[in-house]
Amino acid sequence: MTPETVLTGIKPTGTPHLGNWVGAIRPAVELAKNPARRAFYFIADYHALTGLKDGPELQRYTYSVAAAWIALGLDPERVVFYRQSDIPEVFELSWVLACFTPKGLMNRAHAYKAAIQKNQEAGEDDIDAGINMGLYTYPILMAADILVMNAKEVPVGSDQQQHVEIARDIAQYFNRQYRATIFTLPQALIDEQGAVIPGLDGRKMSKSYHNTIPIFASAEELRKLVFRIATDSSRPGEPKDPEKSTIFHLYRLLATPEEVAQLRHAYETGIAWKDAKEALYTLIEERLRGPRQRYQELMAHPEELDRIFEKGAETARQEARETLERVRQAVGIRR
Repeated sequence: MTPETVLTGIKPTGTPHLGNWVGAIRPAVELAKNPARRAFYFIADYHALTGLKDGPELQRYTYSVAAAWIALGLDPERVVFYRQSDIPEVFELSWVLACFTPKGLMNRAHAYKAAIQKNQEAGEDDIDAGINMGLYTYPILMAADILVMNAKEVPVGSDQQQHVEIARDIAQYFNRQYRATIFTLPQALIDEQGAVIPGLDGRKMSKSYHNTIPIFASAEELRKLVFRIATDSSRPGEPKDPEKSTIFHLYRLLATPEEVAQLRHAYETGIAWKDAKEALYTLIEERLRGPRQRYQELMAHPEELDRIFEKGAETARQEARETLERVRQAVGIRR
């Protein structure tokens, strides 16, 4: 049986934080270990252009995100790991798909609707003010990323589920038009755990809230951040509810069952918040010390990342070319 393809796109728009690791990177790395799947993971550098217009910064984030994933366990020998920008077939397919995509489908895309709502709330006369066509057609490019690699499963957060559904809809429009199975119909794999990872202030960990714990912060900076986590006013010696504690929630995501049980007992017997934070800091530092060193090595030698990208692109382009040839044959563009 031919292994099914699982595909993940990684947008290079900032330094990864603890929520990214637990909610996206770690489950994706584990998923790639399944021999029943072929894993295609890529850095979505062209997607980043909808909001990021600084060239050197985009390049830096591209390397940074790639180095982070590899340092945290992604194996380029097991995963086809590439840059979106190295696969020109994606962009040709994007145009073809645009010609089969109803405009109304793009009007209903969450990101576009949110941008319109923001303009309306700001009292803008033009509801499309500041909205570029990249943001508007973003779901079509994402559909091309998915369909060109014949992806069957696409791990995404719940906020990205609609994009996979749109890709599936477009694939069905195309297949019906030409009465053939040109495209594999993708499905979203949702990891709900990633949506509830709390940040320093108790809200969902997010760069937009400025409440994140960067994965590769120095040991000193990491300790400062952990000790900023909000707690209640209970005193040392007073029992504490671990289920209401951000510290415990984060600890549980990284610890073994035995370690979790020990900390739970400490909560029930009145651990001081200072000691609870120290326990979390120690755990994170132990888990990330090795990956931090590997990350720094990769960032110091981007040529190693370039070699990985080039090797991944070679395999990815072979897959993409075969898909695009079927598409060209179907629409009547033959070489």
